[in-house]
Amino acid sequence: MQLTSIKLDTERFTLRPLISQDAEALFAIFSDTDVMRYWNTPPWDSLHDATQFIKQSHEDLTTQKALTLAIVSKGDKALIGKCLLFSWDKESRRAEIGFGIAKSQWGQGVIPEIGTALIDYAFSTLKLRRIEAEIDPANIGSAKVLAKLGFTKEGHLRARWEIAGDVSDSALYGLLASDPR
Repeated sequence: MQLTSIKLDTERFTLRPLISQDAEALFAIFSDTDVMRYWNTPPWDSLHDATQFIKQSHEDLTTQKALTLAIVSKGDKALIGKCLLFSWDKESRRAEIGFGIAKSQWGQGVIPEIGTALIDYAFSTLKLRRIEAEIDPANIGSAKVLAKLGFTKEGHLRARWEIAGDVSDSALYGLLASDPR
């Protein structure tokens, strides 16, 4: 299966592999402390972080370790974020899903729209049996979006992450290909 040429379209967005020209837009999004508030990594410090992320994304795509896609608005062709399937275990047919979008896009239905497309692709084309998500329990917005996408909360891990001295828990969610959505 050739993932490097993947392109998924929704009503408002195109999902495609990241390209080097995406670095500045990615950096603008993932250097924002509000965007990174609930992530398990700190905000990006430099454009180099974005270029390295794109490079690693291409390597992971080529070796089928992860699938990271740019979220591009069909209207103005602007990159507004990324979505990904990672921690991909082919034998167990499962992966973890993640999303990150620009603050200006919050509350506009982006994640339910692109999440549905990515989940459909994961189950129908990649033949995954299970998709997992791990979020900070304080991130109520992400919990609501996961529920909209059909995920079930399956667990809670205490003191799971420490970023810059801040310790946080994790809430674990799961979605099976056989689950109603």
